[in-house]
Amino acid sequence: MTLTKSKYYFEALDNYPYSLPDCLEALNYALSYDPEDADSLCLMGRIYSEMLTDYEKAKTYFEEAMQCNISNLNTPQHYIKCLLDNEDLDEAEKLINYALKIKGIDKARILIQKSLLLEIRLEYKKALEPLKEAKKYSYNQNMIDFLKSREKFVKSKMAKTKRKVKK
Repeated sequence: MTLTKSKYYFEALDNYPYSLPDCLEALNYALSYDPEDADSLCLMGRIYSEMLTDYEKAKTYFEEAMQCNISNLNTPQHYIKCLLDNEDLDEAEKLINYALKIKGIDKARILIQKSLLLEIRLEYKKALEPLKEAKKYSYNQNMIDFLKSREKFVKSKMAKTKRKVKK
């Protein structure tokens, strides 16, 4: 990453999501210096996914980011979220399985997304397993508390489902 490109990327990141016009301006500068910068492409994908909900365009940016740097730690996490939001569940599952093999990635966050995938598929019992596994990779109290609350939430959905079946 060149110093100028880094400056513009960090400026874009600093403005995201609060000042999208400034973010996009800086991001376009960063991409003009290096159109294959995975972090810049990932941020552009996030803008299309999270702000504009244009998932197909977002997927294009995320795919390009993955091609430019297959071992980038930021891209898989945001790309998985985009795929889940767009209900591309099979693609999300493949990417989750791949991401868990990337050295240095935050496995706890990827496992949370795996749990969410299973929850979307209404496989609540299976959705609890990745949450329990994520606790092994959690290194702060906030993450442990979050995982406990997610576990409690999934269990409450299981209870509601059982009540509906009994009726």
